Amino acid sequence: MSSTGTSAGSTGTGIRLHAPAPGWALTADVVVVGSGVAGLTAALRCEAAGLDTVVVTKARLDDGSTRWAQGGIAAALGEGDTPEQHLDDTLVAGAGLCDEEAVRILVTEGPDAVRRLIGTGAHFDESERGGLALTREGGHHRRRIAHAGGDATGAEISRALVEAVRARGLRTVENALVLDLLTDEEGRSAGVTLHVMGEGQHDGVGAVHAPAVVLATGGMGQVFSATTNPPVSTGDGVALALRAGAEVSDLEFVQFHPTVLFLGAGAEGQQPLVSEAVRGEGAHLVDAQGTRFMVGQHELAELAPRDIVAKGITRRMREQGADHMYLDARHFGADMWERRFPTILAACRAHGIDPVTEPVPVAPAAHYASGGVRTDRHGRTTVPGLYACGEVACTGVHGANRLASNSLLEGLVYAERIAADIAAGREAGDTGGLPVRVPAPVSARPGHPLLPPEARLTLQRIMTEGAGVLRSAASLRTAAERLERLRTEALTAFEEHGKTAEPGVDTWEATNLLCVARALVAAALLREETRGCHWREDHAERDDTAWRRHVVVTLTPGRTLAVRTTDTADFPPTLGPARAAGSPVTPEPQEQ
Repeated sequence: MSSTGTSAGSTGTGIRLHAPAPGWALTADVVVVGSGVAGLTAALRCEAAGLDTVVVTKARLDDGSTRWAQGGIAAALGEGDTPEQHLDDTLVAGAGLCDEEAVRILVTEGPDAVRRLIGTGAHFDESERGGLALTREGGHHRRRIAHAGGDATGAEISRALVEAVRARGLRTVENALVLDLLTDEEGRSAGVTLHVMGEGQHDGVGAVHAPAVVLATGGMGQVFSATTNPPVSTGDGVALALRAGAEVSDLEFVQFHPTVLFLGAGAEGQQPLVSEAVRGEGAHLVDAQGTRFMVGQHELAELAPRDIVAKGITRRMREQGADHMYLDARHFGADMWERRFPTILAACRAHGIDPVTEPVPVAPAAHYASGGVRTDRHGRTTVPGLYACGEVACTGVHGANRLASNSLLEGLVYAERIAADIAAGREAGDTGGLPVRVPAPVSARPGHPLLPPEARLTLQRIMTEGAGVLRSAASLRTAAERLERLRTEALTAFEEHGKTAEPGVDTWEATNLLCVARALVAAALLREETRGCHWREDHAERDDTAWRRHVVVTLTPGRTLAVRTTDTADFPPTLGPARAAGSPVTPEPQEQ
C-alpha cells in the first residue's frame, strides 16, 4: 500500500476492463447510470431542463436498491421539528467526519425535495389526524421518518419515479452493465461503455456518448458474504470511477445493519432486512435469556445509532458464544404487525418465524456504504463531467456512519443539485443541449484481466472474515494478502500466458468486486482507530487528534493503490479553478 496520493483532478489511468470493442452507440447530453431514487431523480430533473437524457440500469428500472428500503425517508416535516435538529442528529451519528455544510444542504433542502417527490406521485402513509404519519428510527430524537405502505417505502418511491420516467418518455437501456468511462483528449467525461445482457433494442457491448455522466449505481454490499443489498450491488460505479482516475473516500465506513433476519451461520447472499422502524415502534433487542442488553449502553438503548447497536449485538454474541440475538416485538400484536410491517412479517413467516408469537433471530450484515466516489456539494467528482449521487457517492453527509433514513433523502437532494449544475453548463444563453465532447480513441493496450466467476465467493469470504464488523491489523493484512493473490494470479496468467477469464457479466462483476475490496481493505488498514462503523479491535478508541480526517484512495496507471489522508475533516475541492473551467491539469504526487 502506498501512502502517496494525487491532487484533485486526475487525468485518468488508462485502465479499462477487458471487453470487446463497442458495436453500437447512442448519443445524448446526459447518461445516468442507475435507476434508484438518485438516478431517476437526476434523470427527470435533467429532462425537465431540456437535456437529452438516457438512463442505463443493470436490471429493470425498478430493480435497484431503492425498492428494498423499508424504513422511510427522513426530513424535518413534523410539528416542532427543525432542520437544525435533523442536522444535530446527523452530525452525532457521523462521529466527527460529516461535512457540516453538506449536511446543512441536506436538511434544509430536504423537506421541499420530499414535497416534490410527493408531487411526482409518491404516496406516503398519513396519520389519522391528517398529514404525514411520521415515525422514529435509531439516532433520531424526533419522529421525522415518512413511510409508505407501512414498511414498503422504497417500493413506493421506485414505483412513482419509474412511472414518471415512462410518462415523460425518457430513453432507457435496461439489463445493461456499465463497463468504463469514456473521456475526451483533455480527460473530461464523454460517455460510457456498457454491455446489454441479451434483451431489448441493443445487444452486447456498446456505448453512450454524452458529455455529462451521472453515476447512481448504488452500493457494494455483495463484497461481503451476507448483505441486505440486492445481487446487482457489486460496486460497479466505484470500480469504474477508480479506473477512470477518480478519488474515492471513506470506503472503510461500511454500515452493518444491526437487525438482519438470521438464516443460519452459513447463509450467504442477500438476507431479509428487519427495519430499524420496528425498533422505532418499540421492539426490544434481547439475548436468549430475554435480557435487554442495549439498556445502559446508550441513552437511546435500541434506538442508538446503527454502529453502536451493531457493536452491542456483536459484543453480546461474543460474550455468550452465540451467532445471533433476538428482536422481540410480540407485544405489537397481530394487527400492528399486519398493518405497519406487512413486508417484514411475510419475510419472517416465509422462513418459518412468526414475530407475532416469537422473538425474531437477528444478526448484523453488510448494509450501506457511507463512503464512495468523492464529490463536492454539486455532485462533481475529481474527473470533469463525471458526477455521482446516492450510495455510490461520498458527499460528506454521512461521515463515519449514516443516520437512519438519510440515504433516500441524500439521493433526492443531491440528484437535484447535479441536474441544476449540468443544466448550468450550457453555453451562456443557450437553452439547447451541452457542448459535444468527442471520446478519445480507446487505447490498444489490453484491458484489465478478469477474475473467473468462482472467485466471487472466495473474495466475499475473505472480506467477511477479515474486514467485517470486527477488524484488526492482523485480519486486514491477511485479507489484503489474499486479495492481492487473486489479483496477481489473474495478472500473471494474462501477462505471461495471454489468458484471462471470458468477458461477461459474471467476470466483470467479480473483477469490480476485487477492485472495490482492495480499496476498502487498504483504507481500513490505514485508519488505526475505532470510529463510527469502522471498528478496530486493536485500536478500540476514537482518536480525533490523528484521525479526524478522511482516507482517500486512487488507482495508479500501474494498477496499484495510492492511499492518503486529507489534512483535516474538510474535503479539499474536487476540481481546481483551471480544471473546473475545462483546462487539463496534470496532478503532482504529494507525500502525506
